[in-house]
Amino acid sequence: MSTVVEDSSAAYVTPTEAPAWARGMRAFTERFVMELGGGPKVLKAAWVINFQKAGTFIVYAAMMWYYADKTPAATSTAAWVYLALHGGYGLVWLIKDVAFPDPNWQRNVTFLGGLNMFLTVLGPYWVFGWLLFSGTAQPNYPLPELVWFCLCIALCLVGCVIMIAADAQKHFTLRVRRGLITDGMFRYIRHPNYLGEMMIYGSFAMMVWHWFPVVVLAWVWIGLFAVNMVMKEASMSRYAEWAAYKKRSWWLLPPVL
Repeated sequence: MSTVVEDSSAAYVTPTEAPAWARGMRAFTERFVMELGGGPKVLKAAWVINFQKAGTFIVYAAMMWYYADKTPAATSTAAWVYLALHGGYGLVWLIKDVAFPDPNWQRNVTFLGGLNMFLTVLGPYWVFGWLLFSGTAQPNYPLPELVWFCLCIALCLVGCVIMIAADAQKHFTLRVRRGLITDGMFRYIRHPNYLGEMMIYGSFAMMVWHWFPVVVLAWVWIGLFAVNMVMKEASMSRYAEWAAYKKRSWWLLPPVL
């Protein structure tokens, strides 16, 4: 989700080095995902991601069918809303990937690395729906159900728009003008694509209302998203206009700098 590529006409300054913790986490990810087990890198990261995204609607529909005669939770309004949100998002992701694939996910990984990516990052997302469909989670929402569903749906929809608009702007802008992107979706927020993703998965966690999604999202947002954002900002700091852009924009949301 980087917004920076080389630009021979841009003015450069000495870049800021990323913090040691971020560099360490990036090295850990490279070793245990991209290169786990060694050997040839036979899988594209995009294949692993798209397999999980494409399978979400099918897997969740199968879960609902399996638990339908075991618990009323499987066919509750919450279950159907969750299927539409999470399953629909998977289909949205596939459409986005066909229209403007993220180059970061075109990297090859080893077989064990791809398997580890699925088991430790992507696969646990399917547990969210299982908690709801199986009746394991018994959500006690802080607001009336219909109000809560409305909030979750709105959060997911807006998150999808922010994520897709940011990725589309990045993709098509960099085809004609290389360098920092500081307007449009990136005018006030430096990482709108990550913000959109966090809103989407936050809506899923709100629908399930269980501790497990909170743990998974904490791991992904801190261990992966935060690391990527910090590393990206260190890279963007080599541009002369970076300091002014950083001063007038926010990391994700005010007052998060």
